[in-house]
Amino acid sequence: MDQLTIDLRTIQPQPASSPALKAHGHEEASERKPFPIQDPLDVVAHPALDTSTKRVILASWASDACAVENLPNWRKLPDTGALVPLDEILDALRALDGGALH
Repeated sequence: MDQLTIDLRTIQPQPASSPALKAHGHEEASERKPFPIQDPLDVVAHPALDTSTKRVILASWASDACAVENLPNWRKLPDTGALVPLDEILDALRALDGGALH
């Protein structure tokens, strides 16, 4: 499967820009590095993302905005164009809620 890169700047709240935050080692949003995402379960397992951010990513992938024309059970991931079965995305969302995969 193709590799997807998610830029955290687009999905995380931006920190306040203050000398105090910089002094304590907080980086500016523009200095954050993107990270690779291979498939929906990689989103679930990613340690740098909180649950709500994971849900936002997966929900955006499951939305009709990523639907493949004439293939309603597939989604085309942004940036890479990789095709992923909708069921895999929904299973990953259920896993976030502690639900069993089917």
